[in-house]
Amino acid sequence: MFIGVIADDFTGASDIANTLAKGVAPEGGLRTAQFSGVPVGPAPKDIEAGVISLKSRTAPVAEAVEDSLRALRWLIDQGCEQFIFKYCSTFDSTREGNIGPVAEALAKELDASGVIFCPAFPTTGRTIYQGHLFVHDKLLNESGLENHPLTPMTDANLQRWLGHQTKLPVGLIPTSTVTQGADAIRTAMKTADEPFLIADAVSDEDLLVWGEVLKGAKLITGGSGIALGLPRNFIKSQSTARDVSAYDGVSGPEAILAGSCSGATRGQIDFHAQSNPVFAIDVAGVMSGDVTTETLLEFYKGHVGEAPLAYSSGNPEEVQAIQTRFGREAVASKLDLLFADTARALIELGYRRIVVAGGETSGAVSQAVVTAVGVPAMTIGPEIDPGVPVLTLGETNPIALALKSGNFGATDFFTKALRVMKAGA
Repeated sequence: MFIGVIADDFTGASDIANTLAKGVAPEGGLRTAQFSGVPVGPAPKDIEAGVISLKSRTAPVAEAVEDSLRALRWLIDQGCEQFIFKYCSTFDSTREGNIGPVAEALAKELDASGVIFCPAFPTTGRTIYQGHLFVHDKLLNESGLENHPLTPMTDANLQRWLGHQTKLPVGLIPTSTVTQGADAIRTAMKTADEPFLIADAVSDEDLLVWGEVLKGAKLITGGSGIALGLPRNFIKSQSTARDVSAYDGVSGPEAILAGSCSGATRGQIDFHAQSNPVFAIDVAGVMSGDVTTETLLEFYKGHVGEAPLAYSSGNPEEVQAIQTRFGREAVASKLDLLFADTARALIELGYRRIVVAGGETSGAVSQAVVTAVGVPAMTIGPEIDPGVPVLTLGETNPIALALKSGNFGATDFFTKALRVMKAGA
């Protein structure tokens, strides 16, 4: 295995797995597998890039560090030459968050310095200029992410925000250096006094330059975009054959579960509801026990073939009211359990195509599905929308998953996902 990735949630893991599997023309990508948690045994021998999905983004700091180090050590045992700590392209974390402590621990374990932090993903509107993270034309803290129910981002200055989380100095490689090319970046990194460096990137071309610069780097941190130019480094040096795995499509009953409160997901739900059945989950009912897995199953079984969608999404005011009433952690835990139990039951009922929106929801669902199927490695299939591939588990009767981060995907994402799952790209 060439590249090992430690991802702090499940949608982010499938996002970067998709990037590594696609690569860029003419070389293409690497044979990539995604794992739900740290595997017990060795990876399949033909895998060139392994992505471990953790649920560490909102975990206590000590737990996130411990899980990440355990993942790193497994990847080292698989022979990985380069390691990526993957977090969200909107740098989701609080002032006391996990990105800084996890990066510190990984850097210490690998004896790595000059570690870059680059959550940029220009294809989806995430860019970094002068160390500030933008979502399309808005600063991060003015994009709606300041209202995130778990990781509100109230400052777009990544140097300052990361500085709250780490004792190590944080520097910057600005756009004025990046536009001068790889040699200028290398010089700036060698002369930088800071062990952690925010990396500006305002276009995919910038990310490809960074890919050239980072050849041989032990540790890289960032969003999925930073992996764009990395596969070619190994393909050129190893002359590996580009044998992308075929995707034959998956048929069978379908279900959509949405636990994201992002503006993009709420818009996708509204669009889907115009032509398809939807079920708004009463969170108060979930907390009281009146809304259960059986409630959701009855909805899905009553709408087979109609792309049924059950959701717990709401606007910031509604979410705040529920969290104030029942407690943020209690609500998140109950909803995760509800979605996980529902997914497990759907698999047992023969459902074969499951679409999930929301990072925490995706984590709960994918773990439940992996446990139900008993196959730890998920194969990367065709891309639905930028950053969101089809994942498949099993061979004789495969199950197709789509795990969508809240802000990803076009307006018609849900029906498109089911279509791509069935027919391929």
